[in-house]
Amino acid sequence: MDHVGPLQELRRRELFGGGWSFSSSPQMSLEATCLASFSVLAEQPSSASHVVLPLLHAQLSDGSWPSFISDGESSWTTALAICVLNSANDSSGARERGLSWLLKTNGREANWFWRWKFKLADRAVRFDPDRYGWPWLSGSASWVIPTAFSVIAIKQFTACSRSEISERRIRLGVDMLLDRVCLGGGWNSGNSFVYGVPLPAHVESTAIALLALQDEERTSVIQASLAWLKQRSSNIESVESLAWCILSLFVYQEPVEHLKARLATLVGDGRGIRNNATLAAAILALKCGEMIHPFEVLR
Repeated sequence: MDHVGPLQELRRRELFGGGWSFSSSPQMSLEATCLASFSVLAEQPSSASHVVLPLLHAQLSDGSWPSFISDGESSWTTALAICVLNSANDSSGARERGLSWLLKTNGREANWFWRWKFKLADRAVRFDPDRYGWPWLSGSASWVIPTAFSVIAIKQFTACSRSEISERRIRLGVDMLLDRVCLGGGWNSGNSFVYGVPLPAHVESTAIALLALQDEERTSVIQASLAWLKQRSSNIESVESLAWCILSLFVYQEPVEHLKARLATLVGDGRGIRNNATLAAAILALKCGEMIHPFEVLR
């Protein structure tokens, strides 16, 4: 599938000092930079040292990464940064520091007060607060996408040397995802029920959650969610949603060539896509099967 035009467009948008912004902003976005870095590494593995340099410079003193350069607040992008450094086989020690931060970071349900509140006082939501994952930003509750990427990052980096601590944290994150599944399969961004009303699943949340669960036992929950994503894939018109759908279905060995063909038509030469994170995700999806999958977890 032709990805050369979109990749050239993405490279053209690289910031002068390295990294990528979301669109025309001069402020480097960690999400856009990480996804773009995967795209460049897949095409030019020899450029690893250049590609990861902005990420190494952006790491905060506690081992985490912020959402944007100049922000001092730790964020979910730490997991994405670790995944990029995994792909680049970085040996600077940045991954170890990032992993240490991830293992110490929890959604606020981990605190006894919030577990009590969610169990006894807050009837608006329905989930098990003993099963917690990771937040978007430190101090907030667990959400599906940050939890999924954190599980992937830890699984990848500890594949050959998993400790009791890392295994426990992976299990908590996996249990949290399985607890938050929507009625009929798939995931919303956070809770599956609010005020007793079941919430609909979202494509991106479902695709990314399934990426985190790719090496888990194919339970009925996972099977139902995979079936939901496959059924939904037939009428996705969003470039970003379709890209994540392809990236997820591919690791489950589902046919994606017809989806890639549709994505290629939507993307064109990439110039019409302003969001660099979206463009980078599309390039990764178009290269599925021609590269090492950036979010693959070894079984």
